[in-house]
Amino acid sequence: MKLSLQIKIGLNDCDACLRIGKKEYKLLTREYSEWIPLKFRAGLGINVHGMCRFLLLETSPHLKLYMGPINIAPDRPVLPISHPVTYSMYLSKTQGKFCTLGLAEDTWALNEGVLDEKDFLKQAFLVHEERKKMFFDALDQTRQGLIVCVFDITDRIQHMFWRYLEEDHPANTVKDTKEHRDEIRNLYRRMDTLLGQTLEKIDDETLVIVMSDHGFNSFRRGVNLNTWLYQNGYLTMNKSPHGKEWFHDVDWEKTRAYAVGLGGIYLNLAGRESQGVVPSCDTQKLKKELCSKLKGLRDDQTGELAIREVYDTHKVYSGPYVADGPDLVVGFSTGYRASWLSVTGGVTDQVLENNLKSWSGDHCINPPEVPGILFCNSKIDRTHIEITDIAPTVLDLFGVPIPKWMDGNPFLCNRKTENDEN
Repeated sequence: MKLSLQIKIGLNDCDACLRIGKKEYKLLTREYSEWIPLKFRAGLGINVHGMCRFLLLETSPHLKLYMGPINIAPDRPVLPISHPVTYSMYLSKTQGKFCTLGLAEDTWALNEGVLDEKDFLKQAFLVHEERKKMFFDALDQTRQGLIVCVFDITDRIQHMFWRYLEEDHPANTVKDTKEHRDEIRNLYRRMDTLLGQTLEKIDDETLVIVMSDHGFNSFRRGVNLNTWLYQNGYLTMNKSPHGKEWFHDVDWEKTRAYAVGLGGIYLNLAGRESQGVVPSCDTQKLKKELCSKLKGLRDDQTGELAIREVYDTHKVYSGPYVADGPDLVVGFSTGYRASWLSVTGGVTDQVLENNLKSWSGDHCINPPEVPGILFCNSKIDRTHIEITDIAPTVLDLFGVPIPKWMDGNPFLCNRKTENDEN
């Protein structure tokens, strides 16, 4: 697509006018535009439809215009984004256009200073209000059945505003530390209100489960696992570490282990990796060696424990897809996470470094450090519940036999099922 923008400023009824194609859109400074349709030419006679929001940042002394992430147009999706495929069209026609990206809030624009905290909050709450509108529409339209809605604003705001909870957080360097210190608390108050509105709309026979797949904690320091592997002889490079991504200059013929993603370590196994060198007979020995050396890794700068646990995935997971995941998963201590460059296969000269980004809270650490929560308006039969218990509970409630291969167990006390009523 060639996107041609024409902008006029100094108008009477708006701060600028944006022209795309033959249509014009009025813009006000620091106010997000409506969803603006975009059309991409994908081939002869083929058009792909998307949309985005614009934010006029300033007109003087320089024109600054932010273009948000491009979303698939829900009324004309290029591929199915709902089931049935017409559901996104129904929502678009009845409620207006809505974001369709998995992570619609532009966290990196805040990280890089393109948006400020106020701009990001406006964007996040625009997404939240769309989600809330869909949820209550489903609640009104559904007489019997199951409604599931994910409200992810709690995740996004805790990621980006956690630093306000810690005055000495490294990310507070040359950033505001006062104005938004109550954003997380205020958000949870809003979520409490949303829950109250939901409970007012249902009857005594309707079950409500509110659950999170994880909790949150501080992300103050990043651990570059690839640098540690390099310094300890498990990863070899043709040149000194230079910080380039995607394992640039790694000597795979001499490398036994590498890290990619948020805490995953892979062995360079012969017969699995394209340039694997570790024979299968050495797998367990190498895993044990890495676990022993990494567990208990301390931060020389703070004296704190950076890595609390290292998990052998073949011991903690089961099922047909275990082999597709990493061989080891690192459980970081509170305040630590895989460094930004380690995630994308970069090697630097420092194992640990300060996290200076606005993304200052995280949950990709040792699971016991970030437990999720569960709220239920029906009595439950035990104190310890896991996320895998949700699916069998719902199946049992509807009188559907629980497959033998499914993990977890129902947790409701004396709840009538559909079979009981029939």
